[in-house]
Amino acid sequence: MAEQSSRRTFLRRSGLAVVPAVVAGGAWAYPSAAQQTGGRGALGELEKYLDKLQADDSFSGTVLVLKDGRPVLSRSMGYADQARRIRNRDDTIFCLASVTKLFTGIAIGQLAQRGSLSLTDPIAKYLGGFTSGIGDKVTIHHLLTHTSGLGDYMQLDGYWQESATWTTPQQTMDGVLRFIRTEPLAFAPGTAAKYSNSGFHVLGCIVAKIAGVSYYDYIRANIFRPAGMASSDFTLLGQWKTDRRFAHPYPTDRSGKRYDALTTDAFGLIGTPAGNAFANAPDLVRFITALTGGRLLSPTYRDVFVTPKFSLGSLPAKPGLPEIVNFFGYGVDSSILNGGLVTGHTGGAPGISTSAEWYPELGYTAVHLGNYDPAPGANVNQELRQVLTS
Repeated sequence: MAEQSSRRTFLRRSGLAVVPAVVAGGAWAYPSAAQQTGGRGALGELEKYLDKLQADDSFSGTVLVLKDGRPVLSRSMGYADQARRIRNRDDTIFCLASVTKLFTGIAIGQLAQRGSLSLTDPIAKYLGGFTSGIGDKVTIHHLLTHTSGLGDYMQLDGYWQESATWTTPQQTMDGVLRFIRTEPLAFAPGTAAKYSNSGFHVLGCIVAKIAGVSYYDYIRANIFRPAGMASSDFTLLGQWKTDRRFAHPYPTDRSGKRYDALTTDAFGLIGTPAGNAFANAPDLVRFITALTGGRLLSPTYRDVFVTPKFSLGSLPAKPGLPEIVNFFGYGVDSSILNGGLVTGHTGGAPGISTSAEWYPELGYTAVHLGNYDPAPGANVNQELRQVLTS
């Protein structure tokens, strides 16, 4: 009871809205076994589904599912490096794309917990160079919930040409921020929602400014190391290309033929606070376990950061699939599917499809890391959600 009271006090003091229906009953309380859905039948469905994807060569990667902390499904298929005939294994390291936003969000939570920042602070308190109406109006809360009005720096004119010239991680951080400072807002902060890579890069720059170390070093020391994520890092492009432990991404061209995206200029020197950290499936489970267990944030701050803040509305139900209601949290996305809550983050880039999610009411943790583009009928994250909540 004291925990619930503490969380409400924090929310009231910060003036931040939460969805009461989701919070009610405690987001972290697992129901009894009699209330839980899924089971061996669900896992059998997943095995058959993955068998078909393997036979069709429509998925390449790793899938790992745990129930109440115990592994119940682990599958790896396809090749990490087709040219060298290196197969994917359960410890293969994949580019995470936007799953990286989980780490950035929790880093902000740690600084908030320490009193180093307030979620209602404007970004101008920490970073200069933004025009009037942006630096003084956009808050950390807006950035975390994709309601700042900022968009995607990768879509700005000249970004890819200039980013190809950056040769150090700090040049990447500074260069991306320089582009974002030229970006107009799509709407007044707090009046709408638009998924924003730019917003999460700004959050990473705030982490570095407050902590006095690089964003990359902060995540290594305060997220990866405490969670026991020994294989996780922000890896340089050269190592990604050559290290046998890493999966190469294989998107499809217009003719439907797969190619190694690392032979093109599709990726920069290093990932950013918005995307492209690296981890294997067991490390992502370790991250989720550390977060939900209160080791990366206190239970109060953990609940504030992972609790959905507002609804993004419903996705129209596709034939044979139920309606999905989506929410943004603080670097954590949530969905209600078949009446159950799914929390975590997904990611996608050329030849990359990822997800790291947990099901608080059902006791499941599910990670999928792929190095193909999702094909029709081969959306592994969608299948995991549907089967585990049915």
